[in-house]
Amino acid sequence: MDLVIRDARVIDGSGAPSYRADVTVDDGRIAAIHREGDGPRPAAARTVDAAGLALSPGFIDMHAHSDLALLRDPAHEAKAAQGVTLEVLGQDGLSYAPVDDRTLDAVRQAITGWNGGGPSDTSVDFDWRTVGEYLDRLDRGVAVNAAYLIPQGTVRMYAVGWDDRPATGAELDHMKRLVAEGLEQGAVGMSSGLTYTPGMYAKDAELTELCRVVARYDGYYCPHHRSYGAGALQAYEEMVEVTRDAGCALHLAHATMNFGVNKGKAPDLLALLDKALDEGADISLDTYPYTPGCTTLVAVLPSWAGEGGPDAVLARLRDEAAAERIRHHLEEIGSDGCHGVPIEWDTIEISGVTDPALASHVGRTIEQTARARGEAPWATARRLLIEDGLGSTILQHVGHEENVRAIMRHRVHTGGSDGILQGAKPHPRAYGTFPHYLGRYARELGILSLEETVAHLTSRPAARLRLPDRGLIREGYRADLVLFDPETVAAGSTFEEPRTLPTGIPHVLIDGRFVIEDGVRTDVLAGRSVRRTPRA
Repeated sequence: MDLVIRDARVIDGSGAPSYRADVTVDDGRIAAIHREGDGPRPAAARTVDAAGLALSPGFIDMHAHSDLALLRDPAHEAKAAQGVTLEVLGQDGLSYAPVDDRTLDAVRQAITGWNGGGPSDTSVDFDWRTVGEYLDRLDRGVAVNAAYLIPQGTVRMYAVGWDDRPATGAELDHMKRLVAEGLEQGAVGMSSGLTYTPGMYAKDAELTELCRVVARYDGYYCPHHRSYGAGALQAYEEMVEVTRDAGCALHLAHATMNFGVNKGKAPDLLALLDKALDEGADISLDTYPYTPGCTTLVAVLPSWAGEGGPDAVLARLRDEAAAERIRHHLEEIGSDGCHGVPIEWDTIEISGVTDPALASHVGRTIEQTARARGEAPWATARRLLIEDGLGSTILQHVGHEENVRAIMRHRVHTGGSDGILQGAKPHPRAYGTFPHYLGRYARELGILSLEETVAHLTSRPAARLRLPDRGLIREGYRADLVLFDPETVAAGSTFEEPRTLPTGIPHVLIDGRFVIEDGVRTDVLAGRSVRRTPRA
C-alpha cells in the first residue's frame, strides 16, 4: 500500500456516527478500512499518525468562481487549504465556454470583476472555445478537481447577443445545440444568472426548452434566479415550475433570503421546497455561512441599462439623461438588478477595483465615500463604474443570520462558497466557507452535528453531481480526503483580513497525493476535470 492513515476518527460523509479506523490508500483510491478489532493492522510505505484528527472525504464546493484562478494560480490555496478537492465552475450563467472570438471578448469584459481576465489581462492564454477544450485545459493539471456548468447567459450572448427580446426559432435551436454539445463534452448541467445581462432576458419558455436538453443528458439546472429580495419566493417558485415542466433536476444557487423584506422568511422558502420535494421534484441547494453577498457593482443596474453589452452600459452612464434614469430606477423604484429593492448605498461596500488608482474606494461603502467627497452616493457610484470600466466588486450587506441558519439545516442543503477571489478585500467566504461550517456552525453553535455537516459538504453534493466514487469514505472510492482537528478547525479569514488561511486542517489529499501536508501547500497539481456521469 502507498499510505496508511493511522487511528483516525473517520467521518465517512454519510451522516452516520464516526468511528475509529486505519484507512489505507493505494493507487489513488481507498484500498481498505481497518476498524478496531479487525485483526492485524495494515502496513504501507508511508504512515500518517491521525490520532486526534478527523478523516473525511474531500469537500465539494458547489458554487465556485475559480474558472480562471485554477489556470492562473497553481497553488490555489484559497480552496486547497480549506479541504476543497472539487469545485463546480461556470456559475451564474457567465463563463468562458462555449464561445466564439466575439463572445469571448464580451464575456471577459463583463465578468472581469469576478475573475479578472479582462481585455488587458495576459495572465491566462484563452486557447479554448468549446466546453470540451476548456475541460481539456484543466486536465493538464490544476490544484483541485473541477466540474463545469454550461453558462446560459454566455450561450445567449453567443446565439442572440445582448438584445432584450425573445430568441427566434433559429436562435433557440442554436442555443439548444450549444447546450447539448457542452453536455456531450462533459458539463454536468447548466447555470443561469437571471439578474445578470444578457441571461436575464430569457423568458421561462426559453429556459424550459434549454432545461429539456439538460434533462436528456441527466444534468441539472443551477439558476441564480430572478430575485433574492422583493419577489424572492415567487422567483424560487418560478424555477421549481420551469424544471418541473422540463423534467429537469434543480439545484438552487446560493439559496438565500436577503434584504429587509425577507427577514425571518426562510421557513416560507423551506415550506415551498418541501412541498415540491414531497411531490417528487428533484431539488437541492447550496449556501455559504455568511450574511453579506458579493457581486459586481454594475450588476445592481437595471436590466435595460445592460442591453447592448458593456460598451453600451458605459455609454449610458456617460449620458446625463440615461444616467438619471438609472438613478431613478436604483433609488426610487428598485432595479431588477438589485432584486427589486430600492438600493441602500450604506450596504454597498467596495471590495475590489481593477484600476489601482481607485484603491481608496476599497473597504468603504458608497455612502461613506460620497459623504467624504461631499456628493450624492449615485454620483460616487457612477464615477466609479466609469473610471473602473465596470470592473469593481462589492459586498452587499443585506442578509439575515436567522435565515442562514435555518436554510443550512435543510435536508437537501449543500455547501458552496460563491467565492470571488478578485479584489483587495474579497468576501471571506472565498477563503473560509468550509472551515467556518465545521468550526463556527458545527462545533461552536451546534446548528448541525459534525457528522451531518460533513455530509452536507461531501456526499450530498457528490450525489447531485452523480459521482459514483466520491463523497464517501468507502473502499474503492477515490482518495480525495481531508484530515482536520475537530477541536481547532476554524476559518482564519475575516472581513478585515479576508485572505487569511484556515487553521486545523493539516492534510488534504487529492487522488491519494498530498496537496496540503503538515499545513503547507505542496507543489502537487492532482486536480483534473470531472465530467458528467450518465445516470445508471
